Amino acid sequence: MQSNSTQVKPVVYQVFTRLFGNTQNNNIPWGTIEQNGVGKFSDFTPQALQSIKALGVSHVWYTGVPHHAVINDYSEYGISNDDPDVVKGRAGSPYAVKDYYSVNPDLADDPAKRLEEFEALIQRTHDQGMKVIIDIVPNHVARDYQSLAKPEGIKDFGEDDNTSVDYAPNNNFYYIPGEDFQVPDLANDIKPLGGEPHPLADGQFFESPAKWTGNGSRLAKPNADDWYETVKVNYGVRPDGSYDFAELSEAYRFKDHAQHAEFWADKTIPDSWLKFEHIVHYWLDKGVDGFRYDMAEMVPVEFWSYLNSSIKVRNPEAFILAEVYNPALYRDYIQLGKMDYLYDKVEFYDNLKWAMQQKQPTDALELIQSNLFDIEQHMLHFLENHDEQRIASPEFAGDASWGKPALVVSALISRSPTMLYFGQDVGEKGEQNAGFGRPSRTSIFDYIGVPAHQRWMNKGKFDGGQSSQQELALGQFYERVMNISAFHPTMTGSYQSLHSYNRWKDSDYGTKEFAFARWTDNHQLFVITSFEPEKNKQFTLHVPPDLIKKMGLEDGDYSLHNLLNDESFILQIAQGTGLVNLTIQAKGSLVLEVHHDD
Repeated sequence: MQSNSTQVKPVVYQVFTRLFGNTQNNNIPWGTIEQNGVGKFSDFTPQALQSIKALGVSHVWYTGVPHHAVINDYSEYGISNDDPDVVKGRAGSPYAVKDYYSVNPDLADDPAKRLEEFEALIQRTHDQGMKVIIDIVPNHVARDYQSLAKPEGIKDFGEDDNTSVDYAPNNNFYYIPGEDFQVPDLANDIKPLGGEPHPLADGQFFESPAKWTGNGSRLAKPNADDWYETVKVNYGVRPDGSYDFAELSEAYRFKDHAQHAEFWADKTIPDSWLKFEHIVHYWLDKGVDGFRYDMAEMVPVEFWSYLNSSIKVRNPEAFILAEVYNPALYRDYIQLGKMDYLYDKVEFYDNLKWAMQQKQPTDALELIQSNLFDIEQHMLHFLENHDEQRIASPEFAGDASWGKPALVVSALISRSPTMLYFGQDVGEKGEQNAGFGRPSRTSIFDYIGVPAHQRWMNKGKFDGGQSSQQELALGQFYERVMNISAFHPTMTGSYQSLHSYNRWKDSDYGTKEFAFARWTDNHQLFVITSFEPEKNKQFTLHVPPDLIKKMGLEDGDYSLHNLLNDESFILQIAQGTGLVNLTIQAKGSLVLEVHHDD
């Protein structure tokens, strides 16, 4: 489908850049870069990128690119050593950025040329017809932020702050005057570097006065579960929650980017706003095509109006994705904050997860999609990412095949983009005890191997040469579904649920099934999935008269072709009502396209 079609909606491939090309499989907890290995920018060869593109991918999100705190010694390149007492893991959290104008030296073959190597990766990605997304983490920065690569005239975060007060509008950070920072007391089983001796691992980190911690903790000695490796950025929000900047009125909810940019043109802007505007424009000039914003809801909507309108005025095609977990705020961040897409995590993903785990029926999916009808095209769908457990992990479902019906629903139900996480399509289990990162999630804090992905990578051939037959079959299923999602005309067409109607009409259609239709003037799809763990199901799918009319179908028989295999079915329409007699396998899916005789 891909070679002859136009992409109709985005597919994002999230790859943890540090792990993608790593071929070592020692997987020693808290292992060094020499012991456990690390992937490089150069591992994304044309062959690797072609294999990613085969999944229908339009955008590659290279996670962990901005230079964040790491333990590896790069002092010969002028980079200061990071203190293990305020670094999570040995490889460091990608969300503790210490230099926004450079990239992680771990990822370069020659750390002195790390920025040039990333620029070459941007070009290779573009050469394969895909776009590049990187992280921006506006809510917080590394405890020891210091940019070596900042352009002339740019000052570091906090460089001009008045540290004698807890807050000032143009301070970049919040302070606790009169108190020094203290390293938190960690749990007994979590020690910096796993307890290995290190010259800087002494339970001390000098910061005077102490700053507020990234998650908003105002303690000079944050707790172990606080984001103690980071400090919170001040956007002109006073400690009592009131604002030191102009607020948007409701009149701007549906105004365009240019009108938002015009609103801010004559306003006084807090310094942190200006710093992040310069950062994103710097990366746009490098060829980056968009950004994923970490914990966007912890930053005021007005800032996003300012930043995103400036991005879109400069590059109208820029891809802007944000992490917002409060459904009550979705419309504000999309309409006032001018986000393109938000994670549909708290509602759609969570309910799909419970369906896969056999904890809840599929009924809630229908209501969620209905309640989001006005913004559904902005709600990015996913089944895995770096924050979530791997489907195949015992802590989640224990079997990657549970992702198959969930993928069909997630990727095909709406006009929104779909995001895949590397290794998801070959059933990666995330079962390593990596050190700071614990099993069920692929660690973002440690040097580690990703076994199922490594088998598919096949030492750089990217051909699945070491994958099991089960892994290869899963990958082929993902490729087929994702190409429907990316290229089928109905994916930008209309949607109607068939779930409640069939629950009412057919006793054999139950709470573990989920069905819906997608259509345009010339194409019609019926999508049916089963979250039944073991039994094949037989039932009659009922298509209501109002949908038959919307689809422009007339009485008679229509052949249906399953786009996932070679199965065929018949849609029988009599007196304006449709019936399809079908059998669906346990954990199976049918994507039935209506065939029209010429």
